[in-house]
Amino acid sequence: MKNLNVSIETEISGSRIILEAFLQEGVKTIFGYPGGAIIPIYDALYDYKDKLEHILVRHEQGAVHAAQGLARVTGEVGVVLATSGPGATNLVTGLADALLDNTPVVCITGQVFGHLLGTDAFQEIDVMNVTSPVTKWNYQVTDADELSEVLAKAFYIARSGRPGPVLIDVTKNAQLQKVLYREYTPCDSLRSYRPDPVPNRENIEKAAVLINHAEKPFIIAGQGIILGKAEKEFIKFAEKSGIPVAWTVLGMSAIPTNHPQAVGMVGMHGNYGPNILTNECDVLIAVGMRFDDRVTGRLDQYAKQARIIHLDIDKAEINKNVKVEVPVLGNCKETLPLLTQLIAPRQHSDWHQKFKDCHEIENLKLISHELYPTEGEITMGEVIRNLNEMTRGEAVIVSDVGQHQMATCRYSDFKHTRSSITSGGLGTMGFCLPAAIGAAYGTERTVVAVMGDGGAQMNIQELGTLMQYQPDIKILILNNCYLGMVRQWQELFHEERYSSVDIQSPDFVQVAKGYHIPGRKVVQREELEAGLSEMLHHQGAFLLEVMTGKEHNVFPMIPQGKSVSEIVLTHNKV
Repeated sequence: MKNLNVSIETEISGSRIILEAFLQEGVKTIFGYPGGAIIPIYDALYDYKDKLEHILVRHEQGAVHAAQGLARVTGEVGVVLATSGPGATNLVTGLADALLDNTPVVCITGQVFGHLLGTDAFQEIDVMNVTSPVTKWNYQVTDADELSEVLAKAFYIARSGRPGPVLIDVTKNAQLQKVLYREYTPCDSLRSYRPDPVPNRENIEKAAVLINHAEKPFIIAGQGIILGKAEKEFIKFAEKSGIPVAWTVLGMSAIPTNHPQAVGMVGMHGNYGPNILTNECDVLIAVGMRFDDRVTGRLDQYAKQARIIHLDIDKAEINKNVKVEVPVLGNCKETLPLLTQLIAPRQHSDWHQKFKDCHEIENLKLISHELYPTEGEITMGEVIRNLNEMTRGEAVIVSDVGQHQMATCRYSDFKHTRSSITSGGLGTMGFCLPAAIGAAYGTERTVVAVMGDGGAQMNIQELGTLMQYQPDIKILILNNCYLGMVRQWQELFHEERYSSVDIQSPDFVQVAKGYHIPGRKVVQREELEAGLSEMLHHQGAFLLEVMTGKEHNVFPMIPQGKSVSEIVLTHNKV
């Protein structure tokens, strides 16, 4: 039990109970925005300035994304405060993003007085029904006596099992109400809630037999490895098995990108070899991933030849999209060591060579031109390649959503886990800037926010947060003067009928200057290295805008409705 601001068995307000719960749960940083219905909590926060740092964002969506950034880089629960009505509804996109990407966040929203509920009072909204589809759990508190128990449940549910966002709505009377404060007891179990399934030893033995007899086994690493804090266990399993390892977008950095068994990313814009060889492997081991449609392509042609082993903590994911032969339920931190004990050491040299051959094809036809162009417009790939050379895989890279995101995920180098932060399941433009701000509060490593010109404008107001609190993040805008990914689809699938994708942008450097953030614009290739160097070596926040090719496309690409075997390498029309 940590030191308390109050003595046990004394009367304190519901607002102070909330802040005491934060302290007991190890919270150090809160992201939020005050308003009428949550003023009592902010009033109590005035006395907690030395123990709880509050970051005033410029929009509540930014608060959730910032909390996500902190949670993703640390593995701890991010915390958000918002008021009722529009304050609560502004959280919805962030909550949905956190739910789909399994990010532990606890949001506290203020609510009108209990006796006004249901009267359409000023800034009243039925936040329970609004947020129920986008939270792991939500609950409304109308009596301060409930607060300690409810908050303990909230943190436990948010961080346990398959993590996710929780929202607690607290009426104003419950915030003001004084009740007898008793010792805060963190929650470690709930009746009927079993977040960590007990591993089935028989299924683990079956999985080991399949792996030991496989000639062309293939591992896909998902975010469940990172969420389960099982990176060491996963690498031991992979190295003993000798199996090629690919990753999903959210599984990136679970294993170093330069690991000898690493073969790249799967999915719509993943690497050539991991995609086409998915339909050639004889055993597919999926670890903490959910067979998302962007990974599988056409389901009726996905890995039909393979015997599939699926390690996951959530029973609902088993056989949801892809039928598996051996399900291994449980936290992979627990199941992987059990499986590693039973597998035989292997090398699979001939099978690895197939991945190397595919990489040579991809490198010859695409990668070398993307990373080392000799003429023409700057490519996104070469920007990321230069960034890699300067950060040496040590940086945390937060990306937004679009073409730049896929280039960043394809070409970034990572040595450490929790180094790649992006919006996966929801694909939220505007995620990057606030998430990078949040990440900066959870790590001492360099944080680079990579975004496009479209996403940069969606939460650009958070430059005000950056100005006020001065976290040391580097903003890299890859500007192609288009909503690039939509334009690419219009080019390839809609006869180049470019509709509402030619986006005009402000002078980003001048906008940053207005927020007292220095910046620089790069137009010519000869300026790129110096611009990146200036950004990375500047003490404090810095914005670098790089003008990239307007009609460059992101390849490889699995066209919608096609199988992973039909991945396209070239810039020809799909």
